[in-house]
Amino acid sequence: MSGTAPSKALDAVLNAPALVAGARGAAWRAPDGAVEELAPAQAAARARAGPAPIVCHAPATARRLETAPFAALDTLELFAFVRPAVFCSPTPRGLAAALGLPAPRGLAAEAGALVEAARALLLELAQAAGDAKTEAAPLAATMAAAGWPWGAAVLKALGAAGARAAGGGLDVWTLLPEWSEQAPQGQPASHPVEPAEARARLAALIGPDAEPRPQQADYASAATAAFQPRDAPDAALVVLAEAGTGVGKTLGYIAPASLWAEKNQGAVWLSTYTKNLQRQIDQELDRLYPQPRLKARKVVLRKGRENYLCLLNLEEAARALPLGHGDAAALGLLARWARATRDGDMVGGDFPAWLADLVGRGRTLGLTDRRGECIYSACPHYRKCFIERGIRRARRAEMVIANHALVMTQAALNAALGGDEPHLPARYVFDEGHHVFHAADGAFSAHLSGLETAELRRWVLGAESGGAAVRSRARGLARRLEDLIADDAAAATLEAALRAARALPGPGWLARIAGAAPHGPAEAFLALVRQQVLARSSGRDDGYSLEAETQPAIDGLIAAAANLDAALDRLARPLVALAESLAARLDDEADDLETATRLRIEAMCRGLARRGGLTVGGWRDMLASLSGERPERFVDWFAVERIERREIDTGMHRHWIDPTVPFAEHVVRPAQGVLVTSATLRDGSGDDEADWRAAEARTGAVHVSPPALRAQVPSPFDYAAQTRIFVVTDVRRDAPEQVAAAYRELFLAAGGGALGLFTAIARLRRVHERIAAAIEEAGLPLYAQHVDALDTATLVDIFRAEEDACLLGTDAVRDGVDVPGRSLRLIVFDRVPWPRPDLLHRARRQAFGGNAYDDMITRLRLKQAFGRLVRRADDRGVFVLLDPAMPTRLGRAFPEGVTPRRLGLAEAVAETRDFLGR
Repeated sequence: MSGTAPSKALDAVLNAPALVAGARGAAWRAPDGAVEELAPAQAAARARAGPAPIVCHAPATARRLETAPFAALDTLELFAFVRPAVFCSPTPRGLAAALGLPAPRGLAAEAGALVEAARALLLELAQAAGDAKTEAAPLAATMAAAGWPWGAAVLKALGAAGARAAGGGLDVWTLLPEWSEQAPQGQPASHPVEPAEARARLAALIGPDAEPRPQQADYASAATAAFQPRDAPDAALVVLAEAGTGVGKTLGYIAPASLWAEKNQGAVWLSTYTKNLQRQIDQELDRLYPQPRLKARKVVLRKGRENYLCLLNLEEAARALPLGHGDAAALGLLARWARATRDGDMVGGDFPAWLADLVGRGRTLGLTDRRGECIYSACPHYRKCFIERGIRRARRAEMVIANHALVMTQAALNAALGGDEPHLPARYVFDEGHHVFHAADGAFSAHLSGLETAELRRWVLGAESGGAAVRSRARGLARRLEDLIADDAAAATLEAALRAARALPGPGWLARIAGAAPHGPAEAFLALVRQQVLARSSGRDDGYSLEAETQPAIDGLIAAAANLDAALDRLARPLVALAESLAARLDDEADDLETATRLRIEAMCRGLARRGGLTVGGWRDMLASLSGERPERFVDWFAVERIERREIDTGMHRHWIDPTVPFAEHVVRPAQGVLVTSATLRDGSGDDEADWRAAEARTGAVHVSPPALRAQVPSPFDYAAQTRIFVVTDVRRDAPEQVAAAYRELFLAAGGGALGLFTAIARLRRVHERIAAAIEEAGLPLYAQHVDALDTATLVDIFRAEEDACLLGTDAVRDGVDVPGRSLRLIVFDRVPWPRPDLLHRARRQAFGGNAYDDMITRLRLKQAFGRLVRRADDRGVFVLLDPAMPTRLGRAFPEGVTPRRLGLAEAVAETRDFLGR
């Protein structure tokens, strides 16, 4: 290294201690390189006493040491500054891998690796190009002045001590490019894609040196049926394609989809359920568009608005900073990312999920575009907005990578608001098609709850005084409409809406209804709902949310519902009237309105109609059913929502018994062609025709005409040779010590690469507490959902990156894991994953076949989990159920030739060790 400034920066790092915490103890590395092994309490005391140690993920470190947060030099923060929008697994091993350093083994080596990682990052900063330093220096100075622990070292590495700028470097919005409007493209053509074309495109995508996969070519050929011209209105061509694991379905459907987009000048929307698959599809499209600039034009990743950074929120947060406030460091890291990000996506995009854990969600994820805040063209950053840019790019793209929730929500809103949206997709691919039912269940449900009604109040009134609301950026209707109101009558209507909104729950509503001191008709209704739930629900101590049927109602509830209905009517009327007034202005001033103002008015009309007509109208229908008859196609119930016994919401819920009915109506029928694909469309009951009919019911294909085409391509894997399935018969599933011992011995036998799945958070925690020390002593990293201070996506990323790691999780982990190779070689279920018998499931069970419905759901869960185990031709895996009560009939969920074997724990451990150790 040349120059004295970088050398001094490195000297400062080398003079700081380093700390790594494990499950049983910690390693403390002194500045001279000496390492001590300390008990957690000793390490916590030393960290609090100072000097501030170098750590990796300070919140997780403090949690492992069971201490309050302490001052630290977090290497992840330094990484986020030096390499913004770049992935890094948030562990010492992950940092070492990202920086090309040797992989550390053991806590002592990890402590040393943190020092070397800090040295490497500061050296990289010192050797950066001049322009990069010039841009980074003012920001680093602002962060250093705010007390950022890395500030002095970073400034020295940049050779920019004392550098300041007018905006403090936080005004990153001034550096972003603007988007521009373009002429509409018109509707796509209808040229078909032939099977031979799809096979040829697939061959070009995988290249001549790829391993031959005839099944993949067969799959691509079958998928072309969804890319033919349709022959009648509302008669989408629907294809259900089940592709066994390993077929390569992503490239298999990209081949015909890309051909259709090119031939017809239209976009194909590739919809997924999990963020992991969205990233995977995006990566696979590098094969189709290897040049980054071309891909940027052809491919767009779309999510809901709440996933993206709002530049106005960022500006307001930056301007509100008091001099020297610590939030400047958090905003500085966010500004670095905003300058480097591909599309501003903060949830599953290139924003590191762990950064929100480090610097606070309020100054990171809290700056996304929350519902109803956007002021569209009135925003000074409208022409640079990440969301608006993505919307416009999607209209001209060939491949749009979306998610099921966004696709269903935008289609439903378009239908409800008149069906005049010209940019809805003509062709869809629903990957992870086994999740269509669940996604539709969420998209087409209604919730008259405290959180939802309070959110509507916030949308109307904006930030209110008191507590955290003082710092809120919520902008009410008055702010969003102040320059659009055309006359005194509209102003009076707006004032009526503001008055009526005060009938909805205000700040502190949750404590008031729990304390039987409600304010206003909405809180009075919710307090009685809560009373009915607590009086009639069972299992109050099981950790789940509490439920009760809506009828018969307790005394006073029907009257409270009528009062709330009247209050909602007083709110809906002015909201709808405002929408009509703005729509009239569009007509009256058609010759004079600027395009930006017109677009803004149109957006406000949709927002007012959506909330005043759809949302409030749906709530009023629900209230009316309490004193009348509930529509047969719905199921209603009351609930007190809880997270680990802590109440977070109370309200009334309405779900479709069959949510694929509105999905088929609003998404499938208006489309030209729809491909629904998954490795687990069918559950494996033993009756092939019955399985296909069930798949059609779960995906909505049963509700459309012509009938869906069926395609099935088997997996190329030899599951009989590559996998083993054990049902352990001598572990009592209700004995925590026995279950924990089984997990411990099986994880050790596999040597890591193990995923433990649980159907309850409490059981997961009990097992983690009992096995953490033994797993760590064996040198295996152990992570756990609901235990570690890490979000689920980050945990899965760590698990994927660290070959011998072990992970404990619930359904969210099961759905999100896509881990090829030895990183996943053992899956252990604590018990058979039966569906939870809540009120919604009871209604569906009655409608869809009773015990057969339970079996189908359970087989699908087992099949989906098993499908995660083998992802490549050379993978090997063991699947274990710690439940002697598993019915033999559920074994049909697994591939032909793989029969679950019932044996004792000792034998299962021995066979796991032998099979995975070969």
